[in-house]
Amino acid sequence: MPHCPRARRAVLVLLLAFGAAFPAWAARIARVEVRGLDAVMTTNVVESLSINDEAGTDLGDRRLAYLLEQVEPETRAALEPFGYYSPTIKVTRDGDAVRIDVTPGAPVTVGRVSVHVRGDAATDAPVTAQVNAFHPVTGETLDHTIYEASKTRISRVLAERGYFDADLTTHRVEVTRATGDANIDLLWASGARYRMGAVTFTQTPKSIVDDTLLRKLVRWEPGAPYQQARIERLRESLQRLDYFSGIDVAVHPEKAVDRNVPIDVALTPAKRTVYTVGLSYGSDSGAGVRLGMDRRWLNRRGHKATFDLDYAQRRKTVTLQYRIPAFAWVDGWYTIALQGADEQTDFIDNRRVEFVASRSGRINRRLDAVAGVHVLRERWAYAAEDDGDPSTPPDFRYGSFVYPQLDATYVDVDDRLMPRRGFGASAFVRAGQGSAEGVNGVLFVQAHGTISLYRGLGPRSRFIARGEVGQTWSDTATDLLPPSLRFHAGGERSIRGYGWREVGPRIGAPGQRFAVGAEKVITASAEYEHYFNDTWGAAAFVDTGSAFDDRPDLHTGVGFGVRWKSPVGPVRVDLAHGLNSPDSPLQIYLSLGAEL
Repeated sequence: MPHCPRARRAVLVLLLAFGAAFPAWAARIARVEVRGLDAVMTTNVVESLSINDEAGTDLGDRRLAYLLEQVEPETRAALEPFGYYSPTIKVTRDGDAVRIDVTPGAPVTVGRVSVHVRGDAATDAPVTAQVNAFHPVTGETLDHTIYEASKTRISRVLAERGYFDADLTTHRVEVTRATGDANIDLLWASGARYRMGAVTFTQTPKSIVDDTLLRKLVRWEPGAPYQQARIERLRESLQRLDYFSGIDVAVHPEKAVDRNVPIDVALTPAKRTVYTVGLSYGSDSGAGVRLGMDRRWLNRRGHKATFDLDYAQRRKTVTLQYRIPAFAWVDGWYTIALQGADEQTDFIDNRRVEFVASRSGRINRRLDAVAGVHVLRERWAYAAEDDGDPSTPPDFRYGSFVYPQLDATYVDVDDRLMPRRGFGASAFVRAGQGSAEGVNGVLFVQAHGTISLYRGLGPRSRFIARGEVGQTWSDTATDLLPPSLRFHAGGERSIRGYGWREVGPRIGAPGQRFAVGAEKVITASAEYEHYFNDTWGAAAFVDTGSAFDDRPDLHTGVGFGVRWKSPVGPVRVDLAHGLNSPDSPLQIYLSLGAEL
């Protein structure tokens, strides 16, 4: 063989260059498995492992060895927040997998607990309540998540109560591995409590309402003990006014003088006039258009005006509303409203004019109430009573009634847009008198209530139950009351599978009978809803109930629906069939927006 030192040197250089650019691979770790722990601890361990961060990448010998050495200490550190300080850990490598078998052992339990607050807050009831509620206590597992949450709640309530100088002077957890117990020592020096100071309102780029109006929302006197809840109530009251698109409430303890905390409120006016346009369609009303105008403020006293028109082929409604802010006792509105309605369907010719004067108010975060007086004038005639002679005018009935009414709404749910826990309820009571069909002094009393219950079933499912009950007491026959003062059943939010107001007492010849409303109503609904992902879901439901005078004639409907979490709120499309009317057409319902 010929001797070629230059060729050998070239090959050697090439091999060295190749080796420098592409070092020898030791392994590729595809997955990391942790066994012996519950789901929460497993997740925490996996997320804490450095080797898990490099799963799927090519690792050199030294890098892999280093990562394997870190598995045990990282696993131990990840278990300590759950109170396990002496686990047994076995790390094995099986091909491209790393398996970690963990026996957590006995958890560390809490021995001595010393949690105290010194200073003015030592006798403040909400602060002492949080101190007494501290966990973990003696004998419980030292769970650092619970420990930190309890510590945070005490610090937060001190800030919410105005102890802005509070300092956690002692925060110590001593763990003795040999005995498996821990001692907790926490001490806050609260300092003095600050007071509510002056409130300054700034409206930019221009002032739209008088400051005197806004100051009525300040529910405290200067010098009152500081409470964050008062600040939050002011913020919520400003939001409910709907004058402003931006509300920034800033508390400045650093600017306090004699511990009086100044509060600056920066307000950005919203668009003054809001116009709405929409299309509508109903099997009874036909195609229509909806127009609306909302004047958020008319003057510097904060008055509002609203105009709504729902103009369909066979049903027309126009509403005028004027509102004046009302802040005595509770936040709310004085409202004057006038509504006219004209309904010309296949079964009724109805015209109605109603005047309402009311006072609304928010009793608390869950309860709203409205007290009002209604003046109603209504004319109606049923197609089933028509003699069929075009030259004969309809046999119109007339009613005029005056009645006070009290409405209340209570909502206690985790999310008003898509509740998964809690319930919502509404009720009204009204009583009055009037005249109808030439009969004067017609007296009536009505009560009505609804309730909706929500229960989450796993992360993507929920169960919804609804109920409704209503009762009329009158010294005359129910048919003397106008249709708008009778109870009806059928349709969306009532008994799906039947048409709007279809279920109840009827008049007319067979095959042409029409529901006319009743003195009582009762309905119930059960619905199961499941989402396949974060956007789309399906539902199955059963509804039942009746509007009746003497005994209920229960009608039941069943169906299914599609659910979509749209950017503007939940969209629900339901298809339902009435079991009591097998020949009735399939009913389709479309609704958009929050359920409560």
